Amino acid sequence: MTKLNEREIIDLFVSKFGKGKVAESEKDDVVILSLKRIKKIVAASTDLILKCDMLVESTDVPPGMLPWQIARKSIVSCISDLSAKGIKPPYISLISIGIPKKYSKTEIVDLAKGFQLASKEFKVRIAGGDTNKSNELIIDCNIVGISDGNVPKRKGAMPGDVVICSGEFGYSSSGLKILIGNAKARGEFRRKAILSVIKPRPQQKFGTSLAKYFSSSIDSSDGLAISLYELAKQSKVNFVIDIIPSANGVKDFAEDNYLKAKDLIFYGGEEYEIVATIPQLYLKKAEALARKSKLKLHVIGKVEYGNGKVFTINEDGRYSILDDRGYAHFGDRAKKEEEERCGS
Repeated sequence: MTKLNEREIIDLFVSKFGKGKVAESEKDDVVILSLKRIKKIVAASTDLILKCDMLVESTDVPPGMLPWQIARKSIVSCISDLSAKGIKPPYISLISIGIPKKYSKTEIVDLAKGFQLASKEFKVRIAGGDTNKSNELIIDCNIVGISDGNVPKRKGAMPGDVVICSGEFGYSSSGLKILIGNAKARGEFRRKAILSVIKPRPQQKFGTSLAKYFSSSIDSSDGLAISLYELAKQSKVNFVIDIIPSANGVKDFAEDNYLKAKDLIFYGGEEYEIVATIPQLYLKKAEALARKSKLKLHVIGKVEYGNGKVFTINEDGRYSILDDRGYAHFGDRAKKEEEERCGS
């Protein structure tokens, strides 16, 4: 694998993370969390929130990503889901890594730097983990957070609520087309699209500030359309989207590359935005808090009685049902394109 054995790799990671303030026995078989040390954090809390997410190189890492960016992304995925539920830092994490034989010591150090950067950026205390050999890079990130018990679920949207999101969509799917499909793009749009892929930004502040107003919520990393459907289905209501949250430049990019802007916006995935519903009663308060916190809150639709469908509104005012599909991972995408070329 390198000239480092498992013990040396673990020691390298520990040296980057530093000694934990809430954990002991980093070099033992278990990690010990002292409740005495974290009692100030849990004093007013009622629930432990657990989240895990596995990153697999062949399906989750586009070409060109550096090891530190990959390590950071593995934590971003968890932070995005926790943020959609309003779970505030600090968090405690265990990370297990399968490292390919081809990885050099320099690349392993770069991975450790990525975890270190993410730890500081999102206030994650990495308490320990495990390493092993694998055929490709695999990172399993497990994070524990604390809540007061008021956590918005995927179900909970009610007729009369508004549908909101934390940002605009289309950059990441465009960035993937640029990186994987050699799509043409120029200037600031190209820079933003690629950056959204290699250095995604979860909406941590948006979620931790505004989740108290959500009646339902989800992170959008599987795609905007499928995220909307998840909330609508579990809440047993219909969503009507009358404002499409398109990122600036997506329509021009789509036209230049003979693509459909709607596909880039609704089915791209890997956006790490938050999609939620808010009762009308709390909308003005949420908008005021968003302005005060310098956050963008986009109202994109409304909740109606129904059975789990999502509609957009055409220019003529008629409803058009949105396809219930989501993001295809890199490996899945490549397989599909190969099948299409072979005519299967």
